[in-house]
Amino acid sequence: MSDSDFVSLDFQRLDPAEMIARSREFADDLARRRSVRHFKSDPVPGQVLEDCIRCAGTAPSGAHQQPWTFVVVSDPELKRKIRAAAEEEERVNYGGRMNAEWLAALAPLGTDANKEFLEVAPALIVLFRKAHGVDAGSKVQYYYTHESIGIALGFLLAALHRSGLATLTHTPSPMKFLEGILGRPSNERAYMLIPVGYPTDDCEVPDLVRKPLSEIREWHGPGLPDSITE
Repeated sequence: MSDSDFVSLDFQRLDPAEMIARSREFADDLARRRSVRHFKSDPVPGQVLEDCIRCAGTAPSGAHQQPWTFVVVSDPELKRKIRAAAEEEERVNYGGRMNAEWLAALAPLGTDANKEFLEVAPALIVLFRKAHGVDAGSKVQYYYTHESIGIALGFLLAALHRSGLATLTHTPSPMKFLEGILGRPSNERAYMLIPVGYPTDDCEVPDLVRKPLSEIREWHGPGLPDSITE
């Protein structure tokens, strides 16, 4: 790569107080994000979905190969087909494919094989991972595709939440049916199915407690000032 392939970084260094305020506000906002299974059918602004996907597309990726495709589904017939196929897989899962330990872990969430939200939610975003590229009919090796698409998914969920929309990360494994229903090329693999919309007025979510910072973070080196707490 030559010098002409580089541009100046657009970066603004903030005052520490502003940094802390921004990080606290963002953390507090994301703490309110929950997985939702009860959606209104009210349509959502298409421009919001476009902007959130644009945010996801800024995620870093291995060798900057951007191994992702975001497919937005709002067509009722396609949503119906996706629901039917997903429920077929889920009936097999709940009927024996998942072992007792797995079912016990899911029990507090109150989930089952019925996935009505796939039809009710006004939009589904299906995230596909490109296992490799294709150039003039030839296969192109892609690197770190799983890591890259995981980062993009995180960007997308955060952007949708910040934009005032509720989401669910749904993985009716195996998800190969999505590739067929949506006519994706052979190098793409379904990675996540995300219903998007507004929660119902009476929507309830499990009363979960997230692990405190002290349980998910280790610190090696100079510590935080005593004035900084969880």
